[in-house]
Amino acid sequence: MKNLFEAGKLLLLDMAATLFFLMLYLLTHNVTLSVVLGMVLGLAQIGWQFARRKPIDTMQWMSLFLVLGAGTVTLITADPRFVMIKPSVIYVVAGIVMLKRGWMNRYLPPIAIELVPDVAIIVGYAWSGLMFFSAALNVIVALNFDVATWSAAMSIYGIVSKAAMFLIGYAVMRIVAVARRRRAGERPRDVAAMPG
Repeated sequence: MKNLFEAGKLLLLDMAATLFFLMLYLLTHNVTLSVVLGMVLGLAQIGWQFARRKPIDTMQWMSLFLVLGAGTVTLITADPRFVMIKPSVIYVVAGIVMLKRGWMNRYLPPIAIELVPDVAIIVGYAWSGLMFFSAALNVIVALNFDVATWSAAMSIYGIVSKAAMFLIGYAVMRIVAVARRRRAGERPRDVAAMPG
C-alpha cells in the first residue's frame, strides 16, 4: 500500500501547480491571484528539488515552463483563456511522452517491473489515450464556457478521470501479477505492495 501512495504522490506533484490554480480559482474567482500563486507554486516545487539536490523530471520542467508561459501571457493580456488552454498543452505533451515504452517504470516498484512489464506498457498507453482525450475535452470546455464553469468541470473531471485510471491500472496489474505468481507456483507475497 505504501508504494501505491508513493506513486499517487508523484503523479499529484507533477500536476500540482495546475491543480492549485484550478482549486484557488474555484475558491476566489480571482484569475490574477490564482495565476500568480500557481506560478509561485511551480517555481517553489523546482526550487525545493534544487535545494534537496533531487533530480527534476522532464514532466516537472515542462509543467513549470507552461505554468510560467501561460501565466505570464494571461497576466499581460488579462485573458484567462491562455491559462484555460494550458492544460490541453500539458495533456498533449504528456500524452506524447506517455507513448514511450516503459515510462511507467518510475512509478512502479521492482516486483511490478518483474511480474507485469507487458501489462505496465499497455496501461501506459491507456494513460496516453486519456491524456489526448483530456486535451480535446479541455479545449472544447475552455472555448465554450466561462472560467467558473470550465474550472469546476475540468477540476472534477481531472481528479475523477486520473483517479479512476490510476485505480483501474493498479487493479489490472495486481490481478495479473497475482495470477502469474500462482501459475508459477509461488505465493503472491510481494504483490500486495505493487502499485498501478
